[in-house]
Amino acid sequence: MLARLSERFAVVGVVSGRPAEFLARRLAASGPGVQLVGVYGCEWIEDGEVRRATEVQPWTGPVAEVLTAARSEAPAGVGVEDKGASVTLHWRGTPEAAKWASAFAATWAARTGLMLQPGRMAIELRPPVDLDKGRVVERLAQRCTAACFVGDDSGDLVAFEALDRLAAQGMRTVRVAVAAEESPPELRASADLVLAGPVEALAVLRELAAAAGA
Repeated sequence: MLARLSERFAVVGVVSGRPAEFLARRLAASGPGVQLVGVYGCEWIEDGEVRRATEVQPWTGPVAEVLTAARSEAPAGVGVEDKGASVTLHWRGTPEAAKWASAFAATWAARTGLMLQPGRMAIELRPPVDLDKGRVVERLAQRCTAACFVGDDSGDLVAFEALDRLAAQGMRTVRVAVAAEESPPELRASADLVLAGPVEALAVLRELAAAAGA
C-alpha cells in the first residue's frame, strides 16, 4: 500500500518512534519512494543506510547508561527496548509495573537530562533535542499543497499541531487518528477523522490510493 501511495503522491513517509533500522527491515517492500524516519526524527534511512542527527550524538552515553540500569533493575514482565538513540520501557503485559517504570524514568531523566516521551503502556527516555514528528512533517510537506498524517499515540499530537501550522499558511490538511483502547483522548479530540483500528486505516489508505489513481 505504501508503494502504491508513493506512485501517486509527491511525498509518502513513515514517521515513527521506532528505530530507522526497524522500519527499513519491516517496510523494505515499500520501495525507495517511501521516506522512513525513526525515533521521532532522530534517525532516517538515506541511500540504504541509517543516518542519525548530529545533535543526538552527545546523548548516546546517557542513553547507554539508562539502558544498562533498566536492564539491571526492571522487574519481570517489563520490556526494555534499545532504540540506539533512546530507551523505551514497556509494561503492556504487566500493568502493575507502570508505577515502577514511571518512577525509574523520572529518576533517570533528572539524572541524565534525557526527556520523557509517554506512550501507550510505555515511556521513553530520549535526547532533549528540537526534533519530533511535527518537525519532520513540516519538513516533508513544505512544497506540498495538501498534507495528511495518520497517528495513534501521544507522540503524534505534535504532528497534528504541525498540520495546524501548515493549514494556517493555506495548506489543505487532514489529521487522522487511529483509535485504540489506550489511545490518548486528546488525539481523537483533535482529529478530523477517527478510524477504529489499523484495519480501517488500511482501508482508508486503499481508497485514497484508488481515488488518486483515478
